[in-house]
Amino acid sequence: MDPNMNTPMYWESYDNTQFEHYATGITAVPMEESVPQTPNSPIGINDQVLQDRPETPSTNVRITRSRLRSAQTGTQPASGIPSYVSKRIAPEERARRPGRPPAIRKQFQEEESNVSQKDACLYDLIRNGKSSLTTLVDEWIDEYKVNRDTALLALMQFFINASGCKGKITSMMAANMEHAAIIRKMTEEFDEESGEYPLIMSGPQWKKFRQNFCDFIAILVKQCQYSIIYDQYLMDNIISLLTGLSDSQVRAFRHTATLAAMKLMTALVEVALLVSINLDNTQRQYEAERQKNREKRASDRLESLMSKRQELEENMDEIKNMLTYLFKSVFVHRYRDTLPEIRAICMAEIGVWMKKFHQNFLDDSYLKYIGWTLHDKVGEVRLKCLQALQPLYASEELKGKLELFTSKFKDRIIAMTLDKEYEVAVQAVKLVISILKHHKDILTDKDCEHVYELVYSSHKAVAQAAGEFLNERLFVQDELMQGTRTKRGKKRLPNTPLIRDLVQFFIESELHEHGAYLVDSLIESNEMMKDWECMTDLLLEEPGPNEEALDDRQETSLIELMTCCVRQAATGEAPVGRGSNRKIASVKEIKQVQEDKAKLTEHFIKTLPLLLDKYRADADKLVNLLSFPQYFELEMYVKSRQESNLELLLKKMQIIADKHQSTEVLETCAKTLEVLCNESNAIICTKCDVQRSTLIDNIVKKYREAMDDWNAVIESGEEPDDDETFQVVTYMKKISIFYACHNLGHWNIWLVVFNDFRNAVSGQKYLPDDVIKSSVWACYYGIMWDLHHLEDLAENGGGANIANLVREVKSRLSQLMETYKEMLTHQNLTFREESYVAICDLLIVFCNQLNSNPYKVLSELVYEPDKELQKMLNDFIQGNVFVYEEEEENDDHSRIEALHKRRNFLASYCKLIVYSIMPTSCASDVFKHYVKSYNEYGDIIKATVAKARELNKVNCARTMVSSLISLFKELQDENGGLIISRNSNQFASLKELAKRFALSFGLDALKNREAITVLHREGVLFAVSEISDDPTSAPPNLPFLEILMEFTNKLLKQDKRMILNYLDRRISSGMPSSKGEDWQPLLLYRNSLLHGETDQPLPTARRAYTRKKKEADDDIGEEDDQMSDQEYGHNVEENIKHVYKKKTKVPKLDVLIVRGGKIVRNGAENPPSILPQHNAEFIDPSIANISRPQRQCTTRSLAYKFVDQNSEDEEG
Repeated sequence: MDPNMNTPMYWESYDNTQFEHYATGITAVPMEESVPQTPNSPIGINDQVLQDRPETPSTNVRITRSRLRSAQTGTQPASGIPSYVSKRIAPEERARRPGRPPAIRKQFQEEESNVSQKDACLYDLIRNGKSSLTTLVDEWIDEYKVNRDTALLALMQFFINASGCKGKITSMMAANMEHAAIIRKMTEEFDEESGEYPLIMSGPQWKKFRQNFCDFIAILVKQCQYSIIYDQYLMDNIISLLTGLSDSQVRAFRHTATLAAMKLMTALVEVALLVSINLDNTQRQYEAERQKNREKRASDRLESLMSKRQELEENMDEIKNMLTYLFKSVFVHRYRDTLPEIRAICMAEIGVWMKKFHQNFLDDSYLKYIGWTLHDKVGEVRLKCLQALQPLYASEELKGKLELFTSKFKDRIIAMTLDKEYEVAVQAVKLVISILKHHKDILTDKDCEHVYELVYSSHKAVAQAAGEFLNERLFVQDELMQGTRTKRGKKRLPNTPLIRDLVQFFIESELHEHGAYLVDSLIESNEMMKDWECMTDLLLEEPGPNEEALDDRQETSLIELMTCCVRQAATGEAPVGRGSNRKIASVKEIKQVQEDKAKLTEHFIKTLPLLLDKYRADADKLVNLLSFPQYFELEMYVKSRQESNLELLLKKMQIIADKHQSTEVLETCAKTLEVLCNESNAIICTKCDVQRSTLIDNIVKKYREAMDDWNAVIESGEEPDDDETFQVVTYMKKISIFYACHNLGHWNIWLVVFNDFRNAVSGQKYLPDDVIKSSVWACYYGIMWDLHHLEDLAENGGGANIANLVREVKSRLSQLMETYKEMLTHQNLTFREESYVAICDLLIVFCNQLNSNPYKVLSELVYEPDKELQKMLNDFIQGNVFVYEEEEENDDHSRIEALHKRRNFLASYCKLIVYSIMPTSCASDVFKHYVKSYNEYGDIIKATVAKARELNKVNCARTMVSSLISLFKELQDENGGLIISRNSNQFASLKELAKRFALSFGLDALKNREAITVLHREGVLFAVSEISDDPTSAPPNLPFLEILMEFTNKLLKQDKRMILNYLDRRISSGMPSSKGEDWQPLLLYRNSLLHGETDQPLPTARRAYTRKKKEADDDIGEEDDQMSDQEYGHNVEENIKHVYKKKTKVPKLDVLIVRGGKIVRNGAENPPSILPQHNAEFIDPSIANISRPQRQCTTRSLAYKFVDQNSEDEEG
């Protein structure tokens, strides 16, 4: 056999079981006797499945009634033995032409077939799609009637060409060769090196060809259904050819022939249905005629009907024989083919046969194939199985034939609702819904619970499908509950029992933080989710005599669900993770949101004050209810003349703000009041602003009174009682919360709060911890509002005193930052955390981006952190983020919350690096934790490394080597100053960190050339910087060279030589002749630099190494490692002048140098902007698209998250 026959693109392993040719009357193997289901490997079905078959004639001829009659009369059919029963060719007999040059896809598409136009016209015309398929079929039939051999040859050539084969079937071959020999010949002609053939090629032309290919077969059978398909010539030859091709080892032949055979069976099923209808009609006519009286009976008509019925029966038997043969010869072998596309075709078509011709195909002997394939390893095949079953279960008349199948494969279908392929899971849920409708008793409660949980799935389609299941299983209207009334006689709405069931389901699911996901699963499929009147009646109306009142837990759950419904109906926004891939809503969706918003506003304008009044003492319920006005169409207060309800709402909010101390309630109240007072709602803004002023007046007044009482008690030397402490804590909290959303500058409260806050931090005055914590943020928001006010003044033309105001705000900012810095060293951890977040936020807001503000007067407000503050922030990160002690807490929720808080701390620090507020070198102590804390903070550190590299590659490289040196020194300290063991786990971890850093530079060595060179120089300087007392012993830091080896492959060849020369000058005399173990890192490092070049052995000398004196003409000077970013920039310039002064010709480098806050490219200044355009996923959403960071009014910490864009560390 030719060795080229093992080409992987076409020649595959497959089932070589010999075909058997079946006679009529075969009894299918019942499902009970079939091979047991094997979940793990369902495709490899044992061939014993079909072992019980009747004997077939020795000639292996497919027996038909016509042939039986011919045998009885002594005549033989003209065609003799059908060609499709010819002997199969064993695999070892298949010969192919030696290897052909590989074909290119474009050549395959453009080259013309080497067959004649007459033979190839069918394929070309169908491929081009310019002619009507019906016309093509009619023309072919006309040619068939004239010369059936020529027409059949054209059809056979069409199937060969449709497989992508350029071979030509000649008339001589068709006349003298069996189909197996023809297929073998075409296999030799096939271009096996090309991986393309029409059915798998992409593009609109080939997609259309695939559809035309299927339609052509269907139309051909339809047009030939009355005579030609029964002539024992056309179908026998076509079936024989397709059967042989479907058994080929050539994937293109097998795929194309299987599709053609399956579509042929589908077309024959259509013919069988028509024959069945005609047969039934003829039988009725015959019975009607036969039952007439002898006098009225027409004997000639009776004889005609009998003859027609006999002919139709023969035709039906003939078609069933074809179907049976094709099924046994093609489907049974190809449904477990190695190619998933072929398996999917088989599953899709058998579903069509079962639906259309259920009398013949819908029984367990055929259903078992779908059941077994439900375990297929490929999602597309499993999907086709489910889609094949859905129309069967949706039919009421077919449910009786599915009972055994359902009982055997129900568990598998239920398990598929959790399929890793979301589309498969969706279809599985839909199939379970169909089973529920027609086989309710089969599904157990446990089965249903599996589907219930999917309403909380992160995938929207799966969750909505599970919502449909809930609608069918739980939320069904109960006729007995209709007509119930409330205590005052109001009739309950039809959805009342359903909403009760919804609340109970939500409570039992015990996922109370995920109400929005439950609502999203149901809001589009169940109208009760927007039945506002029904929900509020359950809350406001007292239950009638036959009703049970909602308990407190049920009321809380109902209000939570109602809030989620209001939010999604008014905004159209799905919960996090459930959003649509489309970023822009359609016109229909926008219109639906507007209508829903108007309806809910119209209803809750009247009922919300009543709800607030009823639950005014319940904080959990008020948090949700107070948020409703944020989603109102506020103009409707005026349009519908509901100003009185607006005033009532504002009064209720004022009472709630005065009486409640809950942080969540006060924050929601402040936010809602901000929305109501928005200047964009000019119609109601004035009225709301008056009410807001009254509310804040009351809060400020009571705060002053509480502080006066507190100060009086402290000055008198007494200790404040609980009531006085409560008053101070409560009203300071309210000041802080309302300051976040409303400018309290008009009340001149900032200076009072700050003085008390500063005195408390410095120890001059005692204040409760909660008061100090609230003061941190009250002062923070006061500064933010001052900046906002200055921007408004500058935008409106400024004023005479704007410069004085700027200086005043600058003074406040400086004093506040000094107080925060003092808090960073406080023994109270909460104080340190709050001040840290506030400092990071203020540094971002008042960074040098204010210099680019169009209003230059604001540039005086820029606040830059000094080295002391940088160190304090770094110390906080090292002490509160990178903590590796085992936590004793067993509560997963607490651990997750703590990790989330630490991630926010780290993110706030890293943003200061990314925005160039602090130099890149400050990230050194963060980078060194990359490997050790990869699971917790790896994404954040990786993104910071990437952004730092974008800012300045050289500075980033210096920071990396600084991190490695820092860790190396820590290992030395742990070893007591001894030389580090290079086999230790700690040293391996250090090498892994270096490898991660190296991978982050990507594959472009030229782009990173200067950065990598500087990194090696810094590493070499450190490795040989300390001199041992023993001149023959290695430097103590020499093992660091083994760490540097991870970066060697990033060097260019000429740079390796320069680094090698630089290393040799630092270790001027080479190694001793003993070549001890301590010197191995130097040998390894030198060999890595010499990779691919001739070895240059080091000479033996009297002294192992010496520090060479710095000379005026030294190629590379020694600089101190500890430099600022600007010093780094100048060093880059100096390094380029020295390092590349060699005789070796090297490309000119495009050097970026930082000078005085500007980027210089080879000495020429770029545009003045320093900060790069940052990734929107990297920065805080609130500052993504504006010239400078803005205030954070609703959160006390900047929302910040890094997104790991790459699954690998290597970046191209």
